[in-house]
Amino acid sequence: MNAMNTMDDRERELLEVTLRKAMAAPPPERGPLDGALTDLGWPEMLAEDPATAVRSVFRLLGETGAHAPVLNDVLLHETGRPIGGTVPMPYAGGPWVCWERGAGAKSGAVDPDLPLRTLPTPGAPVPLALGRQALGWWLVGTGHAMLALARQHVLDRHQFGRPLASFQALRHKLAETLVALEGAEATLIAADGDLSSLLAKAAAGRAALTAARHCQQTLGGIGFTAEHELHRHVKRALVLDGLLGSARELTREAGMLIASRGSAPRLVQL
Repeated sequence: MNAMNTMDDRERELLEVTLRKAMAAPPPERGPLDGALTDLGWPEMLAEDPATAVRSVFRLLGETGAHAPVLNDVLLHETGRPIGGTVPMPYAGGPWVCWERGAGAKSGAVDPDLPLRTLPTPGAPVPLALGRQALGWWLVGTGHAMLALARQHVLDRHQFGRPLASFQALRHKLAETLVALEGAEATLIAADGDLSSLLAKAAAGRAALTAARHCQQTLGGIGFTAEHELHRHVKRALVLDGLLGSARELTREAGMLIASRGSAPRLVQL
């Protein structure tokens, strides 16, 4: 496979199409997604251009609703260790969790698809910048998936002889969601260090939670049903927001860090 940093736009587009097909297949046909990603060159992508790799793969995980234990690989790569294993991850509120790998991995309570297991003791601190960027892109992708569901709903459904998309209140909710997601994307693109990655993860978490709230209100009662896809994305956003620090915790942490320094560093060169 060509190195990510030497791909032209056409090659990148073809790669994303291939990744999307692998992730969007129904679970019985999809098989172990981490194995499919390995076959598509995920380890090489991560080694050669980590920022582009996490942006491509994790955003698509969010948009398709798929999941794979590759956040482990991102954290292992950042510590300089071989990928393919697991690493303890801090979670909102203080506990540590393990994202298990393999066919015997057990799912969690909030999101029954994700094999997260609470650890009895804290893990050793590891660099989190790239992992927070990866989760940020995953949250943004999940937010866009929710927005697409809500947009299609207001275009398809009619009330009082008019499409729901014609009602200004709903248009405002969806517009606010889009602005939040695009703002989070901008912070993720600019993230290149510990503080900027922390802030980008916080922005992405807030954007995804905004999407969950507004899209749920837009969809009304149908969004609560088990038959509708929205609730899966809402659960996914809630879980991913807590991994490596929630939006609320990270915002507080950033404020304390800036206060201790006595100044705010320039994060983006305009």
